[in-house]
This record gives sequence, structure tokens and C-alpha cells, in this order.
Amino acid sequence: MSELQETQRKPIKIKGKHVAYVISAVVVITVLVYFVPNLIKSTPSGVVSAGENVSVFYTGSFTNGTVFQSNFNSTPFSFIAGSNQTISGFSNAVIGMRVGQIKTVTLPPSEAYGQINPSAIVTVNRSEFGNSSASLKIGELVGDTAGQTGKIIAINSTSVTVDFNPPLAGDTLVFKIEVAKINK
Repeated sequence: MSELQETQRKPIKIKGKHVAYVISAVVVITVLVYFVPNLIKSTPSGVVSAGENVSVFYTGSFTNGTVFQSNFNSTPFSFIAGSNQTISGFSNAVIGMRVGQIKTVTLPPSEAYGQINPSAIVTVNRSEFGNSSASLKIGELVGDTAGQTGKIIAINSTSVTVDFNPPLAGDTLVFKIEVAKINK
């Protein structure tokens, strides 16, 4: 037999106290290989990634500073970052933010509620409102048969003009956003 074959056939002899060292090494290697990567994956990074459920505080305002909505000092708003659960600019703005970080973003209409769509402004006969046509007021919200809500923008003796665009369509919006929590 060759010298290599003889070496492979000889059993390794481990003396008493060395067994404990070998077992300890095996345990440490097992922990490192199997448990540490899972622990690292489950540790919150504190940075929002696309697809994560996030809770935020925000104040929405127009470019002139007029606030139209805020939830600071209230319940945080939760949504999936990068999804279409809210306007795209807002949803994408939180990606990369850390818990506790505050950011102000200015969103053009294309990243908010879109431009005003002229075809969403319709004029209908006043008679379509039935008995309630006498009490209609400019600014009043009304619904159509498809369940859409629009705002009355003009009334005359024979017709009513209703705008079915989102209320903030055409506006550039400013949001102050604070990430409250990443919901893992």
C-alpha cells in the first residue's frame, strides 16, 4: 500500500480533554452557519425598503403653505412602501428613510393626484337630480350611478356641472413625512 492509503485508513485518536474542544468547535460552527444568518435577516434594519409595511406621520400642504391634512399627534398612517396604496410620490418617498427620520418632499401632479382631466367634468340636466335639484349648491358632493363622487362647480336653471376629478388633481403638493415604524 502506498503511504497515502495507509494514512487514510488510520483512525484519528482524540485524547480525553480534546474531545470537549472538538465538540465545542462543532457547536460554534453550527451556530455560526445556521443561526447567525437567520438572526441577521430578522433584525430590523431601520431603513424602509420597497414592499415593507410602514407607518408614518405626515402633513400635506399646498406650495403656499396651506395645510390640507395632517396626522401628527394622531394615529400613524400605514401602507406598503412602493405600492399603489397611496399616491406614487408619497409611497416612494419613504423608501430609504430610517425610523424617526423626517423628510419634506414636493410632489408634482404626476406623482400626486394627476392633472385635471377635462373629460371628468360633466354637465347634466338639472332634472337628473329629481326633487333635490332645487336644493343643490356649488361645492356640494354628489354621486353618479357608477358610485363616483364629484363636486358641483356650476349650476344654472337647466343644468348642473360636476367635477369628478380627485379634489387635489392638478396641484403640486408638499408632504412632511416622519417614519414612525417599519412593521415587520
